Amino acid sequence: MKHIIITILVCFAGMTVFAQSADMSYFESEYHRPGATFVERLEVLEVIREAGITGIGDFYHDALKVLIQRFPDVTTNVERRAAEACARIICQGLAAEKHNAAAADLWQTVLYFDVIRDHHEGLVMQDALNALGQVDGRDFIPHIVLRLNDFNTQSLADVETRRRVQRAVVGCINALEAFRDPSGFRPVFFVSIGSYDTAIQNMASVALPNIMDDPGEIIAEIIRDPSTTPPIKYEAWREMLRTRAPDASKASVAAVALATGWFYSTPNPAFQRNLREMRISAIDTIRVMGVANDSVYADLERSYSNNFINPVPDFEEIRRTLACLSALRSDQATELMLKFLRELHGRRRVGTWGNRERQVFSWILPNIGASKTQSQDMRLLLMTIQRSNDYTGAEQGWARDALRALSN
Repeated sequence: MKHIIITILVCFAGMTVFAQSADMSYFESEYHRPGATFVERLEVLEVIREAGITGIGDFYHDALKVLIQRFPDVTTNVERRAAEACARIICQGLAAEKHNAAAADLWQTVLYFDVIRDHHEGLVMQDALNALGQVDGRDFIPHIVLRLNDFNTQSLADVETRRRVQRAVVGCINALEAFRDPSGFRPVFFVSIGSYDTAIQNMASVALPNIMDDPGEIIAEIIRDPSTTPPIKYEAWREMLRTRAPDASKASVAAVALATGWFYSTPNPAFQRNLREMRISAIDTIRVMGVANDSVYADLERSYSNNFINPVPDFEEIRRTLACLSALRSDQATELMLKFLRELHGRRRVGTWGNRERQVFSWILPNIGASKTQSQDMRLLLMTIQRSNDYTGAEQGWARDALRALSN
């Protein structure tokens, strides 16, 4: 039959802009012919595709309805392959036509060709999902999100299962990216850090900024969620830094990341490193983008004090915290630095002074100077240190340099 259809197309060759103006009546009658097999219907669809005919969304939609009705009639491998090929061409055609009226039938196609059925390869499901995104089938966003969440929790150890599932996952990502709906951000994020092939993870990462400019609230929920592990929390925070979100939103999530970094308890050394890296990154973000709420100061104090009293202090976190407080130049930040300096001064006076104290002392003084604080209490304490015989000449010099910086 295919050669007959091709002959008909040749007869149309003299028409102007054939692809946009072809009479579809012959193709409709051939496709919908009661005795037509899947293979014969496939021949019709292939010729239409090769001819590049456009403006035929209704034809593709009717063709899909016929397939849905006839899917249960498939009995042989030849019919199955032809039916799948038909479905793919139709889904791609509906996507190109952006034929919204077909959304419900496209979802039925997704369900029928779901990869949970052993004999389905995932390609039809992928094309149907892609088409749902292109036709703006927004009513089915919750269903796609749920399906992708299910995929994210599946074990993909079996090679064949992995191949089929990942094809379907690609369709989910494409659809959710096209919708630009906030509900798609979380499941696509979990694809980007999941146990998928690198190409699939990268695809999800590229899609994320197209779904939302500012996913701050969603990422904050992921970080707070007690069921997510520190590696996931840290990756969520890093994703936030890559977004186009405004500084205020990043500062707000930084506050969540810093707090979670201290309140999530784990004996796992690798998890502890994740939390430590998240805290330091959050502190650096707060230094640049500011304080979202005053609770940040209590957590900054923890980053200093908890490390200072630790048998194995993290000097880098202490140093970053002092730099952050200096840059903030707020009354609360000044009060914390004054508190820390008073504690160090008390240790110096009673002789509790080792390498730890001297190292932190050498960092806090220049940060106080850089803060440009006008606190008289701070100035008086610096003057006391500058003149005290408890300190070495070098230490007195550091206090003198801080006072000079505050005066400039």
